[in-house]
Amino acid sequence: MSSHTPHGNSPLRTVQVLGGGSGGSSVHVRSLAAGLVARGVRVTVCAPTEVARGLGFRDVGAQHIPVPRRSDPASVAALRLACADADLVHAHGLNAAVRAALALSGRRTPLVVTWHTRTHAEGARAHLLRLLERRVARSASVVLGTSSDLVDRARRRGARDARVAAVAFPGPRRAEGSAGAEEDADRPLHKARAELGAVDRPLLMAVGALERHRGYETLLDATRAWRHLDPVPLVVIAGEGQLRGALQGRIEDEGLPVRILGRRDDVPELLAAADIALLPSPWEARSVLAQEALHARVPLVATAVGGVPDLVGDAAELVPPGDAEALADAVVCLLADPERREQLRALGEAQAATWPTEDETVAQVLSVYDELTGTLTT
Repeated sequence: MSSHTPHGNSPLRTVQVLGGGSGGSSVHVRSLAAGLVARGVRVTVCAPTEVARGLGFRDVGAQHIPVPRRSDPASVAALRLACADADLVHAHGLNAAVRAALALSGRRTPLVVTWHTRTHAEGARAHLLRLLERRVARSASVVLGTSSDLVDRARRRGARDARVAAVAFPGPRRAEGSAGAEEDADRPLHKARAELGAVDRPLLMAVGALERHRGYETLLDATRAWRHLDPVPLVVIAGEGQLRGALQGRIEDEGLPVRILGRRDDVPELLAAADIALLPSPWEARSVLAQEALHARVPLVATAVGGVPDLVGDAAELVPPGDAEALADAVVCLLADPERREQLRALGEAQAATWPTEDETVAQVLSVYDELTGTLTT
């Protein structure tokens, strides 16, 4: 499939708009930019400087234009200028999509929007959120959702064309070599466990912003049931956010076997050292942690919500959201059953092999681009 020259001899020019840059969306945009450039597409990424830092957009041949995440007139004007000669604009996430829709107001440039996750809000802000989602859904030529329920949500908000997106998450590269090399590869895992204080006890890991929609209150409730185990498992949470103080207060007041690590840039290494990965969220689309855990052959206990069941299949222990007892029981049973843990490792590896590749992801996006730009020129 090719979109090299849909407009005569000029290559297709796309602008990718990235807002807050969650882990999943940032990695996706970087992968997409690399794949599009390799196929002859001109790619400009509009993203805040702090989001683009470290993603290497220019390293893969894309242009980066710093555009603040704000929706004030000056920021929207800067984005409008960046999109001036674009054949198509692709926004990732609600914030980016709102700003892209404003920037393209009055123009016939096709807008593709990928919804990677769902924004959480309560009260008056929830009403505003619905209005923004409706504006975005109706402005987009195509909405791509990373899970079927996000596609359904876009249709309810008035999207004229909404589809499930093939979104690849690049798995970790495994070193190849002799048994001695494998022993060397194990040393960082032992070091990570020693650093965390889990050399002689099970290590459980959760990752994500310390926000209410992550389910950490349920996770802390579940840890009470593990305190009778010998040795007592240690739960570590890699993340930062507004709930840190409240969570830390509970951990100290109740003597819970939990450590909050804050933001970490070595999450893959820490996760690989864990015995079990935990995903207690009340809602997820295409969870980055779930993908990282299955790629790394780490048994996963997750809530059966959103896109999680379709993503992991039978390669994880799934529990109802908000059910601390079910979460605790699933962990206790797994820790007592090494055969089941080994089975989940094998199932996880097999399930990860069924996920879309980066090439398949780029191919799907290109097919959407071809539809829209072809329609534009007929």
